[in-house]
Amino acid sequence: MIVNIRSIWNVAICGCVLLFGSVGQSRSQTITAAVDVQPAQLLSHTIEQNWPSYNGDYTGRRYSSLTQITPGNVGQLRAQWVFHSKNAGTLEVTPVVVNGVMYITASNDAYALNSINGRMLWHYSRPVSSGLVDDAAGHISRGVALLGTRLYMETDNAHLLCLDARSGHLLWDVAYADWNKNYGATSAPLVVKDKVLVGTSGGDSGVRGFVAAYDAGTGKLVWRLWTIPGPGEFGSESWPGDAYLHGGGTTWMPGTYDPQLNTVYWGTGNAAPDYDGSVRPGDDLYTASLLAIDADTGKLKWYFQFTPHDLYDYDSVETAVLIDRVYKGKLQQLLVEANRNGFIYTFDRTNGKFLSATQFSEKINWANGIGANGRPIVSDLQPTTNGTLICPGDEGATNWFSPSYSEFTHLFYFLASDNCAAYFRKPGDFAEGSNYYSTGTTHDPKNRGKKVLLAFDLEKNSFAWRYPQEGNSHSWGGVMTTASGLVFFADDAECFEAVDAKTGKPLWHFNTGQILHASPMSYSAGGKQYVAIASGDDLFSFALP
Repeated sequence: MIVNIRSIWNVAICGCVLLFGSVGQSRSQTITAAVDVQPAQLLSHTIEQNWPSYNGDYTGRRYSSLTQITPGNVGQLRAQWVFHSKNAGTLEVTPVVVNGVMYITASNDAYALNSINGRMLWHYSRPVSSGLVDDAAGHISRGVALLGTRLYMETDNAHLLCLDARSGHLLWDVAYADWNKNYGATSAPLVVKDKVLVGTSGGDSGVRGFVAAYDAGTGKLVWRLWTIPGPGEFGSESWPGDAYLHGGGTTWMPGTYDPQLNTVYWGTGNAAPDYDGSVRPGDDLYTASLLAIDADTGKLKWYFQFTPHDLYDYDSVETAVLIDRVYKGKLQQLLVEANRNGFIYTFDRTNGKFLSATQFSEKINWANGIGANGRPIVSDLQPTTNGTLICPGDEGATNWFSPSYSEFTHLFYFLASDNCAAYFRKPGDFAEGSNYYSTGTTHDPKNRGKKVLLAFDLEKNSFAWRYPQEGNSHSWGGVMTTASGLVFFADDAECFEAVDAKTGKPLWHFNTGQILHASPMSYSAGGKQYVAIASGDDLFSFALP
């Protein structure tokens, strides 16, 4: 079935919902009274009726246990409703659903929707901020976190807001990065125990990255872990003078959490300035890294740096997925990450031991492989005055959009892209209100990389199947799997698509008429399974007839 949504609607305004077919009986706004997210819900590894956090659960697997939609009937999937928000620009949000209520963000606004019919229950509105630079200037918000009857969200200018999840009323507002105007925020928060963890954007603009934890009740700072070491600290030799204050390493996507180990896993972004490494000698800790953090104290337990002395804008904020499975003959607690630099990595997450790395991007020339200790064997290609062709380019071989791990197939799924860019270097000084790239990159529009959906077998360190995409390589959508054996993802032709998880065989797609910049999720309400994804400035929800 192929549907182009732009051909069947005439106009949509902020808060307008388009209904398709029979959507069931509308509920009143009193359904928000049932929202009370308990820690046990966040700790559960089974995602069924609710999708209570950004990745569904703490593991980052994006694996739904719902089975109503199957490979046999997914071809009958129909759009049930569409919610439009005119103030959003491009939506990158993943909805959160609890007890029939869906919560989304659009720029600095938050909405509570009836998850069955998409009707708005409440709306919190806040103007977008002026004077922001780079990513923050796009006013992107990827969603909310919930605990009890409270909702938490980040604003474009790095404020943490606490709202009443039942009414949308503002309870408190904390500015957590207001000492450098280049800071911003684009992420969803992460609730761990009684704390709300946040990060920032601005790594390309010369800020000092950090992860911070705030008391969920009071909004008071509990701890802060700087990702760029200060003078005299381990790793500070890369940051002469005051370079540490502008070193990047921002934390612009939410982490994952292992409650048994009481460890938060959080990725960091590129070093700054992006393309001039002369002012930041050495490895540039802890940029382009994975940090294992004690959830109670914020102390660093271990780290792994994917791209030491990053000159290519290879942010390592891709979701670190936590997987418990038999690996190399024994049950292990693994962490798997498909990294922007073109390699997929496997670790023992209890101690950070490097286990394997496999190249997934066909076009790689920045490195000649990964050594036995996990360190890249670099080719020494660098940005130059006249430009150097480097693969992957600054968009990365993959990026922030979600991967997924299926307990049904035991495969790891993610979207990849083969692309290159010409990298240029021109030294420049840091200035507030300006980017800090020290020049930039160019792409050949006639030779953009093609995207491919990959299914990776961890045990074999090889790919079970590859599903090449048709399109212009502009999609930035993610992946979700289900216990019935489906993979849902945003393809590269403005379509939301489902394939067979075992084989990659295409089964269904829906043309939204807009580029997708978000990751899918699934929930159940009124006895029916829904699958939802944002596309352009609209949110679509699908179900069987």
